[in-house]
Amino acid sequence: MVTNFALFDLGTSELLIILIIVLLLFGSKKLPELSRSIGESVKEVRKGLTGAAELKDDLNNEVAKTKEALTTNKSPKP
Repeated sequence: MVTNFALFDLGTSELLIILIIVLLLFGSKKLPELSRSIGESVKEVRKGLTGAAELKDDLNNEVAKTKEALTTNKSPKP
């Protein structure tokens, strides 16, 4: 079974070697804690990206409203 991760172009054998190195570096007792902290970090990054996308949408809506208001009120105010 060959799996490729497009981002890093890693196959199954490379992932297995990386897993063995991580296991040797951190030990089997620290591995669950390490994976939990990585999972929490990924969750926070996704949360931040979602917040940024919502902010971008809000700003685009405000810009569109402002453009519409400016184009409908072309007469100068005294």
